[in-house]
Amino acid sequence: MPRGGRKGHKGRGKQFSNPEEIDRQMRVQRELEANGGAEKEESAGSDEESSSDEDLDSKKKSGVEGLIEIENPNRISQKSKKVTEIDIEAPKELTRREREEIEKQKAKERYMKLHLEGKTEQARADLARLAIIKKQREDAAKKRDELKKEKDTDESKAKR
Repeated sequence: MPRGGRKGHKGRGKQFSNPEEIDRQMRVQRELEANGGAEKEESAGSDEESSSDEDLDSKKKSGVEGLIEIENPNRISQKSKKVTEIDIEAPKELTRREREEIEKQKAKERYMKLHLEGKTEQARADLARLAIIKKQREDAAKKRDELKKEKDTDESKAKR
């Protein structure tokens, strides 16, 4: 308990919305969506419309926003496009990451093509290393053949 025997803010009474008020607000919202934001026809429900307009105005301009009108140049307003306005055939703009990924992939393909042709430094080094290894293996094979021939000749001489 806080000092001084005062009660905290947690035990205060809660305010609940009236169910009729919630139904009315939902009805107005559905009408707005059905009309697509167009002007409503003045009919028997004009009292409800005027009160809902006041509610919307008070929600839009609360606090300092109602006193000072400030346009944020960085804020991008969401404009809905109609289905007929959307151009499916238009080329999609790639993000920076997608562009970089594609460039990276193309560079890798280019490098592999040059590598297979033997035009890169690494490919030249690999080919030189392979040539040395190939020569060493050929020399080792010749030596083995010579040793084998000598052995055969020694054995054939020993048998005689």
